[in-house]
Amino acid sequence: MPRATRASRLSGLLASVLLLAVTAVGCGSSDSDSSSSGASGKEASSAAGAYPVTLDHKFGSTTIKSEPQRIVTVGLTDQDAVLALGKVPVGTTEWLGGYKGAIGPWAEDKLGGAAAPTVLKDTGTGPQVEKIAALKPDLILAVYSGLTKAQYESLSKFAPVVAQPKAYNDYGVPWQQQTEEIGKALGKETEAKTLVSGVEDKFAAAKKANPAFAGATAVMATPYEGTFVYGSQDPRSRFLSDLGFSLPKDLDKVIGDQFGANISKERFDLLDQDVDVWIVPDLTTAVTKLHSDKLYSDLNVVKQGREVFIQETSDYGNAVSLSTVLSIPYVLDRIVPQLAAAVDGKTATKVEQPAS
Repeated sequence: MPRATRASRLSGLLASVLLLAVTAVGCGSSDSDSSSSGASGKEASSAAGAYPVTLDHKFGSTTIKSEPQRIVTVGLTDQDAVLALGKVPVGTTEWLGGYKGAIGPWAEDKLGGAAAPTVLKDTGTGPQVEKIAALKPDLILAVYSGLTKAQYESLSKFAPVVAQPKAYNDYGVPWQQQTEEIGKALGKETEAKTLVSGVEDKFAAAKKANPAFAGATAVMATPYEGTFVYGSQDPRSRFLSDLGFSLPKDLDKVIGDQFGANISKERFDLLDQDVDVWIVPDLTTAVTKLHSDKLYSDLNVVKQGREVFIQETSDYGNAVSLSTVLSIPYVLDRIVPQLAAAVDGKTATKVEQPAS
């Protein structure tokens, strides 16, 4: 799910969708040094009983022979599921920037006393293979990624690689499946299912408290190089669907098989929904620029004040873009009141920004 909400990052990630695609198949576990976070006692015994385990993905299947201790995440959001399941990666891949170890505030407490992971870069040309190898991983996770087969094969030479599921677009795996796939890889399938159920319960509670969501349409967009709209397979759009909203009818017809795409003004009908959620560079200039577009400002969604604005570089914005098992509860606390204000049917209701 490359972040189309920050121009400098999206352009690189869009390039990577064309050049790159990091998916993982695998080889057997490699010998490794001690982990930055290992299971112990009863937990270790339970996890060990799950191996060997084989996971299918875009490039075939990968068998993990024993419990991994040195995990590197190539998938841009995979670290959150690893942390939620009680492991600390030795390496993560930077996407959003600004966080030590690429660990956001919603996940920091999961580090415990472990050192923050080494942060790797991907500027659009693929994973830093040599630096990953230097970390001596015994598992490489690329579940939320756009790995190419060549990159997968390169990484698989020194550790088992679990790539993106073939059923979804690159950067399109749902957070539920991401968590469960990583749970299987870590020998914690049951724990992963429990985590997923817990977050799904939070969605269910939000839907029950806001029945108006079920009868409303919504779209998520960003003003990147014009107007960029996220497709139904992007985690950001799925967030709205999981709350009960319907996405625009022709959305995927316009987006195609990508996580999102720029739309022309002739397709601004996709923006005339009950709610528009905008991820914007800032909450002043960017909003003013959007509203200066006559065609957009004439839409009912604008006239009736049914827009939600999220600053992309804030913790809130970053959590929305990640959409993981750990970041979603953080987002729900903030976005649900905004969405409720937007769809309450009262033009005078202001959609307030979260306090923090």
